[in-house]
Amino acid sequence: MSTSPLSTAQAARAAIAARLDEIRKDAGLTGHELAQRCDWHKSKSSRIARAKTVPSDDDIRAWCRACDAEDQAADLIAASRTAESMYAHWAQIHRDGMRRVHEKTTPLYERTTHFRVYASNLVPGMLQTADYATGLLRSITDFQGTPDDVADAVQARLNRSRVVHEGNHRFALLLEETVLYYRVCDDAAMAGQLRYLLEIMSRPNVSLGIIPFTAHRTVWPLEAFYAFDDAQVAVETLTAEVNITAPGEIRTYLKAFSELSRTAVHGREARERIREALDSLGWH
Repeated sequence: MSTSPLSTAQAARAAIAARLDEIRKDAGLTGHELAQRCDWHKSKSSRIARAKTVPSDDDIRAWCRACDAEDQAADLIAASRTAESMYAHWAQIHRDGMRRVHEKTTPLYERTTHFRVYASNLVPGMLQTADYATGLLRSITDFQGTPDDVADAVQARLNRSRVVHEGNHRFALLLEETVLYYRVCDDAAMAGQLRYLLEIMSRPNVSLGIIPFTAHRTVWPLEAFYAFDDAQVAVETLTAEVNITAPGEIRTYLKAFSELSRTAVHGREARERIREALDSLGWH
């Protein structure tokens, strides 16, 4: 089982680098000759060909022009942009604040029929209350040093989460038990969030499982990930979101989800775990 959420993006970048190198070879040029034609430092062409440096659109145009292959530039630029979108840095995504990213992903949520979500660190976004989301997004804004649009971002997150209550959507969600205790907001907000989990569990389109602290595991704790039908998996790391569309990798994440599901408790026992976390706050 792959443990790296970066492999899809890396493979896409490597494929672009390999294609550029093939174009150079077909043109009968050495790497040094290519660099001279492009007016680059001699090491740049080598770094691009080995996928050590991500080429800009202008780099790809210059490369193809130097190899008399300008007709291939447009397709390579499109492929490069797609590869870059697979691995999106949070600082870049949030450069104008967080509201826009929520609005941008709303169509994906609306067209997804079956959500499978594994949460190892936070309550999944579509189940967050306004107060919990405010505490979390405030921390993210402060940590990243990005523009403060927390109030608008929280409202956009709540708007996106309407899919839980509207339309034909099914949700299978797995939370590590630790998520119930991580206080990313004040105690009152955390208590409200835990109560909401108890409430949302009663919906017929929601299956909520809790993976106990003491569970015997066949799959170790992973990065949080969201599977949208069988079409895409979004994996969250500290610095970036990785969007996976390769069928083989999607199957691997869905296999992990299935294994984790067997480790989780559901129904009455899951409710008991949530109530224990609520009791630990001194709120009833």
